[in-house]
Amino acid sequence: QVQLVESGGGLVQAGGSLRLSCAASGRTFSLYDVAWFRQAPGKERELITAIARGGDSTYYADSVKGRFTISRDNAKNTVYLQMNSLKPEDTAVYYCAAAFRLMGRLRVEINEYDYWGQGTQVSVSS
Repeated sequence: QVQLVESGGGLVQAGGSLRLSCAASGRTFSLYDVAWFRQAPGKERELITAIARGGDSTYYADSVKGRFTISRDNAKNTVYLQMNSLKPEDTAVYYCAAAFRLMGRLRVEINEYDYWGQGTQVSVSS
């Protein structure tokens, strides 16, 4: 199992940047794909980016492509989300999640992720 803790959320003006961190417990973190999801008030939780267990493959939703960058440091059991050019519509609670994977493709479906953090609020003012 793995436990996840997000940090780095806050209030920022439109056009600004934030970096979120997702710290994981456990000795087998390198066997897990990790994704960032977000959920805005009244909306469904959506996957915005994911990174393969070895960091060799990534996925970005169109809404964040070119503005957000996911990365990981398996030696530190941490995944990062660098968010640039933030927009008011990026306002949401951001969650990281992990999916154990021995083989196959990068997990990009919400129901494939079993372990979740508690979430961190990101608010972007106009």
